[in-house]
Parts: sequence; C-alpha cells; structure tokens
Amino acid sequence: MDGFLDTTSRGLTELRVHGVSGTPPDQMLNHPHPRLVSGDSTTGFYRRWWPAGPPAGEQADVPGVRHREAYAWGGLTSGGRTIALWLLLLPFSLANLAYFMLPRPARGRRLRHVVEAAQRLFALLLTGTLVHAVIGSSVDLVGWQCTAAGRACTYDTAPVWVRWMGELWGSEPSRRLAVTALVPLAVVALLWLIARRTWNRDERTGMPPDGPQEAALPLARRRLWHGDVPVWRLRAVHVAYALGAIGLAVAAPFAGAAAGLALTVANGAVQVVAAVLVLLPGLARRVDPGGDDPGGLPLTAACRVLEVAAPAVLAVTLAAAMAGLPLGGTPPLQLPGVAGVRFVLLVALVVFLLVATWVLARLSAPEERPAMRGMASWFTLMVAAGSANALALGVMFWTASFFGVPESPARAQPVGRRLFLGDAVWWTAALVPVLVLGVICVAAVLWRIRGTVAEELTPKLTPYYGDDGDDVAGKWALASLTDRAGLVLGLLVGVVLAGFATVTVIYQLGLVHPVGGTAGLFATMGSWAITATLVGLVLLGRRTYSDPALRRTIGILWDVATFWPRAIHPLAPPCYTERVLPELVARVGVLSRDERDRVVLSGHSQGSVIAAALVLQLGPGARGRVRLLTHGSPLRRLYAAFFPAYFGGPSLPAVREAVPWVNLYRLSDPIGGPVFAPADPFGPRAAQPGPVDVFCWDPPQPEPGEPLAELRWHSDYWFDPPYGQAMARLTERDAQG
Repeated sequence: MDGFLDTTSRGLTELRVHGVSGTPPDQMLNHPHPRLVSGDSTTGFYRRWWPAGPPAGEQADVPGVRHREAYAWGGLTSGGRTIALWLLLLPFSLANLAYFMLPRPARGRRLRHVVEAAQRLFALLLTGTLVHAVIGSSVDLVGWQCTAAGRACTYDTAPVWVRWMGELWGSEPSRRLAVTALVPLAVVALLWLIARRTWNRDERTGMPPDGPQEAALPLARRRLWHGDVPVWRLRAVHVAYALGAIGLAVAAPFAGAAAGLALTVANGAVQVVAAVLVLLPGLARRVDPGGDDPGGLPLTAACRVLEVAAPAVLAVTLAAAMAGLPLGGTPPLQLPGVAGVRFVLLVALVVFLLVATWVLARLSAPEERPAMRGMASWFTLMVAAGSANALALGVMFWTASFFGVPESPARAQPVGRRLFLGDAVWWTAALVPVLVLGVICVAAVLWRIRGTVAEELTPKLTPYYGDDGDDVAGKWALASLTDRAGLVLGLLVGVVLAGFATVTVIYQLGLVHPVGGTAGLFATMGSWAITATLVGLVLLGRRTYSDPALRRTIGILWDVATFWPRAIHPLAPPCYTERVLPELVARVGVLSRDERDRVVLSGHSQGSVIAAALVLQLGPGARGRVRLLTHGSPLRRLYAAFFPAYFGGPSLPAVREAVPWVNLYRLSDPIGGPVFAPADPFGPRAAQPGPVDVFCWDPPQPEPGEPLAELRWHSDYWFDPPYGQAMARLTERDAQG
C-alpha cells in the first residue's frame, strides 16, 4: 500500500475508545484516512494512513516512538440489522440492569442470594409475559375466538390466510389452536436463534491469561465478564419455560379429558421444573475463565434434559391437538388459562423484592449515598415489568383491532365481530392516560427546577460571558437535570404503582367495569395509545433494519443498556463488554510489552466506563505502563450512583491508585461529570496537577468583541486545550525519566 501507515507497537500509544452511538474511526482519530490494523469491521483497532508519505509535526505518528490508535466497538450495538428486533427486548435488558443495581452489603450475603434468585424468577416471568402476549394474540384471539364457527374470521371480509381454519375446523378448536401455536413457537425460536448467535460471538470470547488474581472488588473479577456456561443454562431454562407456556395454552382447554389432562400436567411440569432450576444459585454462577465449576455439572445435565424434554412435550401436544382433542361442554368466550397464578406470583415477588431490597440498602454502608437510597434496582425492575406489559397489551389490542373489534366480556352479546380481552387487560390499558398525566407533571417539575438553577447561575456567569450569561446558564441548568434521574424514575413508577393498586382493588372486588363512563374512556384511550405505540415501534424497527444511520442512533440505547452481562435474563440483547474487554486487554498487552512502552487509554463517555473496568482487569505489570484519560465520563454521575456495588465505594479509588488518571468534564455536559472532587469554576483558580478532575469551560470564554462559540455539550473533548494539557501531564514524567 502506498503512503505511510505506522503499524509498530513500541513507544507511546494514545488508544482512544469511543462512547455511545459508535463514533466512526475517522472522527475519533481526527483524520480522513483511518486504516484497520487489528480486529475486524465489527470491533477493530484503527490508525491514521498518510497518503503523501511519512508526515511531520508533533501530532504525527512516528514508528517506535508515538502513535494514535482508535478502538471502534460500535458494530456490536449498531452494526447488525437484528438491532431492529432488539427494540422489543428492552424489558429483558432492564431486568439485567436491575441485577447489577442491587446493593451488596457484606452483612446481607444470604439475603442477597435469595433476592438474586427472586430476580431470576422475575426475569423468567418477564419471558412469560412476552410469550403469553403472543399466545393471547394468536392462540386465543385468532385460534380460539376469531376462527370459531360464526365468528369474525369466518366472514368473507376476513383474510384468506386465517379464514380457511374457520371453514375447515370451525367446530374443532384443538386443531385451530395447534396451527396458531406455531406463531409463538416461531417467536421463541427466533429469540433462541438470536441469543445463541450472539452468545457464540460475545460471551464465549476468551480473556487473556495474565491478570489480577483473587480480586476483591466485584468489578475486577474476571468471571464477571465470562458468561459462557451460565448464560447457556439460563437460555435453556427460559426457552423451556416458554415452550411449556405454549403447550399449556393448547392443552389446558381440554383438561377435562384424560389425554388433555395428561398433556396439561406434562407442560405444567416443564414450567415448574424451569422455575425451580432458575431459583438455584448455581445455575447462573460465574466462574473464572479456565476455572472449575463442579457444583454446576448436575445443573448443566438437568438443563440438557430440559432442553430436550420441553420441545418433545410440546411436539406431542401439538400432534395430539392436530389429531383432535375432545372439549366437552360449551366453549367459553376466551381461552382458559392460568394467568391468575402467574399474576399472584408476580405480585408476591414485587412485594418481597421491595422489602428485601430495602433491607439490603439499609445494611449497606457506602461512602456515598447511592441513587434512590439504594432502591434503584427495584424501581428498574418495575419499569421492566411495566414496559413488558405495555408491549404485551399493544400486541393483543392490535391483533383484536386487525381481525375484529376489541371488547370487554361484559359486553358479550351479540358476539358478531367482537374479540374479547379480559377486564384485567382493559384496566391495565386505563393506566396509560394516568401515566401520560404523570409524565406531564414530572416534565413540569423538571422545567421548574431548570429555571431555578438557571436563575442561580446567571449572576455567576455574567462576568465571564456578559450578556450571554443567561443563555449559557440555561444550558448548564438543562444539563444538570441528569442528576434528577432518580427523582424522575421514582415519580413515574410511583404514579403507575398507585394506579395499578387502585385498579386491582376495583377489579378484584368488581366495583366498576371498564366499559362506559370515565373508566371506559380511559381504557379506550389507553388501548389506542398502546396500539399506536406498538405500530410505531414496528415501523421504527422496519426502518432501522435498512437504515445504517438510524441503527447508530438506536444503538445509543444499547450502548448503555448492554454494558452489563446477561446475568439473569439470557434473551436480552448481548453484552458487548464480554468481547470488548478481552480484546482491549490483549491489545494493551501488545502495546506495552517493553518497560519503556506507555499506553494512554483515552475513553470518552461510555468509553471511559470501559476503560475504568479495563484498568482493573490488567495485571500489575501492564498497569505500570498504562495511563488513563477520561472525558465526558458518567462514572460518578450515573454508574457509581446506580451501580454502587461495582463503581461505588472503593472501586474508583482503586482505579486511581492503579494508574495515573486525568478526567475532563464540563458543566454543559448532560452525561459526564467529575469523578472525585468537582471544582468551583467561580472560585480562585490554583494550578494543582495532583487532582484527577479538570474542569473545562464550555463554551470557551470569548475575547472582547468576539461572538459566543457554540456549546459542545458532550462531544469533541479532544479538541479542547485541556485535552492536550492532560496528555502532556500524563506523559511528561515518562519523558523526563
């Protein structure tokens, strides 16, 4: 290749790691001609290619002396087209986040293990929520109701691809259920396929052997990023539970006959075994790479048996249903099921997790107060459950609207084109307008907080920015609202739970039906809003599939949500860190083989989180040759606050002790902030090279007569003068030595 490309590994390497949205290598390197020097298009290391030959200047690459390198990992979260499907898996990702938010006090170890088991069971029920939504839409609304003799799907206006079932088997419901059960089966198969493919790609990446031994800090333990066998076990259990739910929906209506009862018991047993296995602590226990897991061998065997038994039982169930199962009696309006058992179990778990998490939070004695007083884990689980139920309702309401008219069983006559959804579904839909009102109220509170903060900042900023001080104050105040994330989460969950408790009491006591009056209006509004949201997600996913730019934008969500491993929900989008960290550890090892080599890890935003975790994964020898430069970092603002067991307490000080560290931050940045001690930009300035945190003015203070520059908010830290100063500060000691 003509031109100049430095591929040497000796000397000083500035290794840049990007943050959210998958910043392209040319922008990271500030160079128009990046070239891949290691890795591939999904995750790769890039350097600058100079078409005119070896360059000159202080910033140029010099073989064996200095190099600038960029690590691009955005292909893991925004490169593949399957990201379009990930939008429907957000509840699963939130469940995994909740696990890592859980307090881990030393005195509450046994209680924490029980809570973790309850969280795994809760995650299993989330899988059931999604599968039951598809079952309710296809098996119940279409197979049981719509294609029955004289119902909506037997009319001439019905789509021919469903009408044939009513014409052929209008009075034989078991055959209709067997055919429509193929829809949730295909969904489960797709989830299994995606989860397995990403598991092979990411979780099975091997960590280089050299590293810290017997690490005390959770973030430093290599087994945290080694989810090979545990994720496989969890996936086998979740898929078996889902298959059992499908078989149970097909067999339960015919439990009055011997064959139907036997199939119902068999499918129920699959679900019970899956629920028991998921409660066992060894099922999801992670071990060090190459370490032994003797206690997990029986569990692995049990999962293998379940992995074979679940599809076998389902296959027998579908075959028996196709052969014809006797119903006995008049078929009810809706498909009989066991949703009540799942609801009671879910409510019991919610209450237990609330109390137990509160106890763990009280037993904890962190150096700094975590977000939401240590209760963020429980609130995040509630958001996961709420979003899962919203998606489930959207699927059912859309199906009922497409094939007929959604209706409450309270209006059972005349049947006609009506497709019936239980009163519980309608009451849940009635909560949507309440949630919208809650969002509006929270937005008003936040806007008022912003105004108050801006009023306080304006007189302080006026001496620096003159007449533009109020404008800058407003933008800094807007960025400060991130610190109210816990308040927003708590208020919204509180509104929903209060509404949920109210409608549950009304529903259980039968005080009011969700038809007519204000309740009916709210339920109707909610049903249309949920349906519109689902349609919007489908359209967005369809566009995302073919639009790389939109995939990058949507990928921002997964850059944050999938940093953490699939610890309790194996069907969530994959954890990119389980591939990124081993690759970075290996690359740092290549770039720092010699005692005189130095690597400056420059992490922006989410890249700073990766870099901090990376430092704790390095062995003592490599740490001595590494420097850390973070900018726009959410380490303290978000990660230490919401994940105190991993980034709070002694974790960040351990990073500071391991390597020289400089952190750049701005008050206009809505994501990044100081890691240790925030500076007072309005106080006396003293040049102190010791502290980690360095404040950056944004926008820069204009010279007299110059216009105010645009704010950079969260981006382009490497163009700020403090970035070059930080690089010099981190490397000048080595140069002098």
